[in-house]
Amino acid sequence: MANRTYEVMYIVDPETAADKITALNEAVGKLIEKEGGTIVRMDDIGMRTLAYPIKKRTDGYYVLYEIDGSGQEIMELERRMRVNDAIMRYITVRVDEDRKKALKMQAKREKRTSQRSKFRKTEETAETAGELQEA
Repeated sequence: MANRTYEVMYIVDPETAADKITALNEAVGKLIEKEGGTIVRMDDIGMRTLAYPIKKRTDGYYVLYEIDGSGQEIMELERRMRVNDAIMRYITVRVDEDRKKALKMQAKREKRTSQRSKFRKTEETAETAGELQEA
């Protein structure tokens, strides 16, 4: 299977002890590596206010993982998150195709900018040449 890039974010119940959150994060990392994925980045964002109450809670502990893998590890990870009572919400997004599109657009923009800058340079040289002839 092709290697794909995913972002997995989950929100942990704010009443969960800090050591249990650390253990949960380590367990998620081990699960990903055991299933054949690699962790590109892990951001422990911390406590944030939720956009809307979940289970009568207004705060949550956010964690974000960026994972390279085939998708099998994502299926197992989501299955385990569904049954974990400490995790209030989770979301998984495949980002590799979006990043490819963004890089393509950025390259196109840079090419257009470089072409415009070449055009402006010739205008400037023509203006300076005109000023020199007048003097």
